[in-house]
Amino acid sequence: MARRDAVLIGDAAALYGLAPSALRWWERQGLLGPPDRVGGKRLYDDIGLRRVGLAYLCRVVGRMPLDQAAVVTSGQATRDTWRPAVDARLAQVERQIAQLEAARGYLRHALACTDDDIAGECPVLDAELSAHTPRGRFPDVGLVAAARAARGGAGSGPPCDENAAAHPRCDESPALCPGCRGPVARASRGRPRTYCSPACRQRAYRARHRE
Repeated sequence: MARRDAVLIGDAAALYGLAPSALRWWERQGLLGPPDRVGGKRLYDDIGLRRVGLAYLCRVVGRMPLDQAAVVTSGQATRDTWRPAVDARLAQVERQIAQLEAARGYLRHALACTDDDIAGECPVLDAELSAHTPRGRFPDVGLVAAARAARGGAGSGPPCDENAAAHPRCDESPALCPGCRGPVARASRGRPRTYCSPACRQRAYRARHRE
């Protein structure tokens, strides 16, 4: 018989607009501790529902990776343990916000341009390139000279428009780390990097093995 002070998993999931399978998944990943059961059915009391809500806030609102969120939500850590996890995610979010604000600023600037051909006619494009792109590394020379200087410092190898199949990322935007969504620096040699850091690669490895 169900307790009057608790609800079944379907009700707990519905409270936060989730599927029951999401709560089972979070439980398997360590975000939620095993709830009480009656007749084999999970029961969630007030504290259990608060813990589900905290998992929602960390995973859905805060977009924390599973391992970071589990430190905060499982109830097995102290404040000194879960605060660094929140702080690490906050630092990632602030970097992403700065990138998005830069994107918004330029896109608004572009909308205000009155020229038909921005590349050919905009009088402030050169200043924008120097301020917001790697072209600014060579501020005292023209674009052609800057391009030659940039190529000269990039090491050996074919230019990006040669043998494109062997160099598929030459003209693409910087890759994003699948762990933290931050930019991934291109490797000067060897295989392209997938993750921005060994820490993100390790987190992804642990997540795959848990699955």
